[in-house]
Order: sequence, then structure tokens, then C-alpha cells
Amino acid sequence: MRKVDLSPDDHIAAFPDEIGRTMSELDTLISDIFEGRSRTVWEGVFWGGTDQHIIGYGDLVQPRPRGEDVEWFAVGLARQKQHFSIYVNAVDDGQYLLRQYEGKLGKVRLGSASIAFGHMADVDREALSDLLTRAAELTRE
Repeated sequence: MRKVDLSPDDHIAAFPDEIGRTMSELDTLISDIFEGRSRTVWEGVFWGGTDQHIIGYGDLVQPRPRGEDVEWFAVGLARQKQHFSIYVNAVDDGQYLLRQYEGKLGKVRLGSASIAFGHMADVDREALSDLLTRAAELTRE
């Protein structure tokens, strides 16, 4: 994945009605929490081999056990074919921060560093806001 010159606002504007509104709502929530930090569109082949466009918030350098460190984002937002994804790359006490929020985020699917859901009504917004705030604290640039 790599950063591209596409504006996050233009990326969001390209989505149809309800999806665009949800992307905008999520973007506003994350942008407010990450105020003053980077907000960039990333594109390329992501985990699982799929082409992705992800809005990344906050620059982060992730060390890799083998090879060079990787420039990445602290939090990412993407629309998949059937759901929304939020990627949380913050680590607390040696594990992805997301583990601390299992069972608190509503009717969502959790990966090791990702949250997937179909509609905003499925998400506990207060818990999501708490998670994102903590991620911002843990990943100060």
C-alpha cells in the first residue's frame, strides 16, 4: 500500500448516498479525534490480496521482525463490498488495543486489528469513540 494524492473528501464524495453519509460520519468522528494529524488516502493491495482505498489517520512507523520498518497509519477507514472497516494499529501492553474492546463495540466482527460492520446502528458509538481516543493517545507522532 502507498499514499496517493487523492483527497479523502473526494474519495468519500464518490460513494453513493447512504454509504457516503456513513463514510462521512465515520471520517468526521476519526478526524476530530486525530485533529492536527495526517489524513491521507492509501491505495494498493491489502491483506488478503484485495485492492483497497483506505483513509489513514496519523502517521505511524511499525517495526517488522524481519526487514525494514513500515510507514503506516494509526487508524484507517475503508468501505468494502458489504461492510465498513476500521483498522486500529495501536498497541497497548504488547497487544493490539482492539483486544481490550472485545464485546464492547456492538454487533461487529473483530480481526486482530480491524473492526467490520454493516451499518452504524450496529456500532456502540461511545465505545468506538473511546477506542479511537485511546488509539490517538498511544500513537502520538
